[in-house]
Amino acid sequence: MSAQTQFYLVAVPAVIILGLSKGGFSGLSSLAMPLLSLVDSPVKAAAIVLPILIVQDWVSVWAFRRDFSSRNLIILIPASMIGVALGWLLAARVSDDAVRLAVGVISIAFVVYMLIRDRLGRAPVAKPGVPTGVLWGSLAGFTSFISHSGAPPFQVYVMPQYLKPRVFAGAATIFFAAVNLLKIPPYFLLGQFSRENLTVSAGLIPVAVLSTFAGVWLVRRVSAERFYAIILALTFLIGVKLTYDAVRALA
Repeated sequence: MSAQTQFYLVAVPAVIILGLSKGGFSGLSSLAMPLLSLVDSPVKAAAIVLPILIVQDWVSVWAFRRDFSSRNLIILIPASMIGVALGWLLAARVSDDAVRLAVGVISIAFVVYMLIRDRLGRAPVAKPGVPTGVLWGSLAGFTSFISHSGAPPFQVYVMPQYLKPRVFAGAATIFFAAVNLLKIPPYFLLGQFSRENLTVSAGLIPVAVLSTFAGVWLVRRVSAERFYAIILALTFLIGVKLTYDAVRALA
């Protein structure tokens, strides 16, 4: 089997996962990048996925254009620039195996966070503070740059505020739409927006759009608890494999 065939056998399911995430299975996108990192350079895979995310994000921005928390966005978006810059420095200065290790560790940490999140209980309502916002916004920018998985740091900061669901969704949508735009110059400087990569992105966008509509349809018909249990298990296993392979290669 050729390398190109192997790539598409993994890339198509990964993009379907991204579409399902945008269609209602929030958090599902955490599996896409670790999956692609099994068959390609993590930085190249992230560059291929980025245009797809931007198309999906700005459709969502239109839907939530009147529902968002301006204070959170004013704090988090500038802070995310710090994390994006750190992610760019990491990707530019270290090997693919080191980036693969970062993706693996982030994947494992995401699963652990998701497992303990609902067991922490409801804390007092928190106000969006600047110091904590800079910390979690930077982490969201960094993890988003490395593996398009900035949701956990964002949620750690915003969830204790107990925003209305549409306001929370709108803040998340606009924040990550802005972060994805911020990632364009660094990926360009890394030489990842080649004609080949952009051609692959364009070819996968219809799959992403169709799977987004499929997500909207499925979210009302599939047991979310069982679905997420499977996804979290796969994310953890892939994260372990990426970490193990990267440690062996670096050692």
